[in-house]
Amino acid sequence: MERTNPATGDELDPIEGHSREDIDAALAAADDAFEEWREVPIGERQRLIGNAADVLRANKDEYAELMTREMGKPIDGAVAEVEKSAWACEYYEENADEHLQDEVIGSDPETKTYVSHEPLGPVLAVMPWNYPFWQVFRFIAPHITAGNVGLLKHASNVPGVAQAIEDVMLEAGFPEGVFQSLIIRSDPIEDIIRDDRLAAVTLTGSEAAGRAVAETAGSEIKKSVLELGGNDPFVVLDDADVETAAAVGAGARTLNSGQSCIAAKRFIVHEDVHDEFVEQFVAEMDALTVGDPTEEQTDIGPQAREDLMDDLHDQVERTVEAGATCELGGEPLERDGFFYPPTVLTGVPRDAAAANEEVFGPSASVFEVGSEEEAIDLANDIDYGLGASVWTDDLDRGERFAHAFEAGMTYVNQLVKSDPRLPFGGVKDSGYGRELAKRGIREFVNEKTVWVQSADEH
Repeated sequence: MERTNPATGDELDPIEGHSREDIDAALAAADDAFEEWREVPIGERQRLIGNAADVLRANKDEYAELMTREMGKPIDGAVAEVEKSAWACEYYEENADEHLQDEVIGSDPETKTYVSHEPLGPVLAVMPWNYPFWQVFRFIAPHITAGNVGLLKHASNVPGVAQAIEDVMLEAGFPEGVFQSLIIRSDPIEDIIRDDRLAAVTLTGSEAAGRAVAETAGSEIKKSVLELGGNDPFVVLDDADVETAAAVGAGARTLNSGQSCIAAKRFIVHEDVHDEFVEQFVAEMDALTVGDPTEEQTDIGPQAREDLMDDLHDQVERTVEAGATCELGGEPLERDGFFYPPTVLTGVPRDAAAANEEVFGPSASVFEVGSEEEAIDLANDIDYGLGASVWTDDLDRGERFAHAFEAGMTYVNQLVKSDPRLPFGGVKDSGYGRELAKRGIREFVNEKTVWVQSADEH
């Protein structure tokens, strides 16, 4: 598997991939491991996922440097990502047994009726490069602890991370076969999903990849969960704290160098505060430091691949050609690596590329509206529905907005973010199913009805 350091453009040492024979052996190992792992008491599974948190924290600098080298994440964000992955493990160490406990449901007299939550089997996780530890551990922490076993198909540009995660699990004490990383490209995914030994699949990635996985899983009648990105609105109303909204908005747009599915992408601003917001927002974006992702002072590192930078620039150019004004940035930086500067587009037409496509990089689109109704209409006028936020001094007004958004996650006076304690997921073309929290751990279990009645009661 070829690798490139996106900060320099230099080739890294390649990592040997797995063959079709290796994939078959991994499926066999997963199938065998499940039969024993499902019988391991939940308390022991919780102890082991707690061990994984300890391993992550003990080696966080090493893992952070690996992420920065393979996909260009600024080092402070990379360290924070490892810490957050450990937090997810600790959350399920503390709560998995409660989330999976039998649910007693009353029925006839002299009967015992309840729902138990039992693992399904081997689950394939197809994961992206942008949060290469966090995305995987928000799969591992609930679903391995629930008694399933996992097979990871990670993004092709982070094979070192994929190997490191398997090592974490082994060092934490998980039996071999409970979690395996497959160093493969996308070609074998369909055959893996169709294999009788696989029970379910989850994917975080593009809409096109999600449709392909859902179609295959559906034809095999296998459970799937999809998280497919978004074009999240960030609504600033006329009574908002503009200074705070501009500062938080710049961070929300450029987190992970702008490469986040839940990043604020479309800034929908009431006309009464539009000019003030744009002035402060441009200043906040302009103050961000673009540079070497290994340096702690760097806010924005490179885009993860050259083709991704090129796609981002194409979206910016098409949006300007459609009538938008570029207030800041707008051109790739002339330096080694794949760097794109903080970019702000105003006067964006509703049919422009940046209004309708997911812009995966540090480019923000600003829209001016004259009313709440226009703001909601514009916020919902997309195919995506992942996250949304609104900024206002009136919390009742903000909560009404939260319910009006067509999104899986809505925030008032806060940027959209993931948290192990809360379910994560979207609607419309952003996918289906939920990750994290109680709802997440129950996605890949058999909610089995159990009825117990004495024979002499008939």
